[in-house]
Amino acid sequence: MPEFPGVFPAHKKDGTPYYRSSVTYRGKHISLGSYPCAAAAHAAYLAAAALLNAHSAPLLGCTIEDHARLGSALPFEKWVCLLNFRDNGIYCHTPIYLRDRFFLYYLDPATPLKFDADDLFYYMRRKILRRGGHLFVSDYGMQVSVLSRYGIRSHAVAGRDYRFVNGDNLDYRYGNIEVINRYYGVRKSHSRGHDIYTARIHINGDFLVGRYQTETEAAIAYNKAADLLNQKGFPKNFPRNYIEEFSEREYARSYANIRINKKIRAFQV
Repeated sequence: MPEFPGVFPAHKKDGTPYYRSSVTYRGKHISLGSYPCAAAAHAAYLAAAALLNAHSAPLLGCTIEDHARLGSALPFEKWVCLLNFRDNGIYCHTPIYLRDRFFLYYLDPATPLKFDADDLFYYMRRKILRRGGHLFVSDYGMQVSVLSRYGIRSHAVAGRDYRFVNGDNLDYRYGNIEVINRYYGVRKSHSRGHDIYTARIHINGDFLVGRYQTETEAAIAYNKAADLLNQKGFPKNFPRNYIEEFSEREYARSYANIRINKKIRAFQV
């Protein structure tokens, strides 16, 4: 029997003691984390129990924003998980709170990302990581960019390669993401009433591959330039564009017919 309700002693591999805290709600056993002392683990248990069974002040009607004032004994992520379970009846292992037809994923108290409800089951078990301004999840042991779900390259630049339609860069609902440049090395511009697609490749600085009437032509031209440079012995591992809408035969025909800048054809390593 633990000394405090909801607290269980444990030991690390080196023998160092620590304390695990947990609570049961609606028949579900919920881990609240590990703590260095029994008092801290018990405080987390009491905070969780009060939050989940809030029938009186001060926790009655409390929100995610109340964490700093009322829930300091619990990690913020766990506070969100418990509030969502209490209010919406679904327990997520990540800091998600359900709204009408969308949900909020809290990177921290000041950074709630919006996602469509269709993505709930994907993110409820995948933690979003933020590194260097990019968002990733761990998927089957690999780091996968959140942007990849929209057909956007992992290191694409907001405002240049894609944009948030309503101006809110925390709103990742599908209707709010507009892809501008889908392919490596391709940029869209407008000239004399027509869209123009320019392909460039980085050698020692950006080299012009060519200008094309369609996005797919520019993407294939970039691939052709990358192949040619590698065949010449240029050591860079250029990413390649995958043209999803082309069959193998269509791609080969376009690849053969597309012309690229003669400076690249004449380039010497």
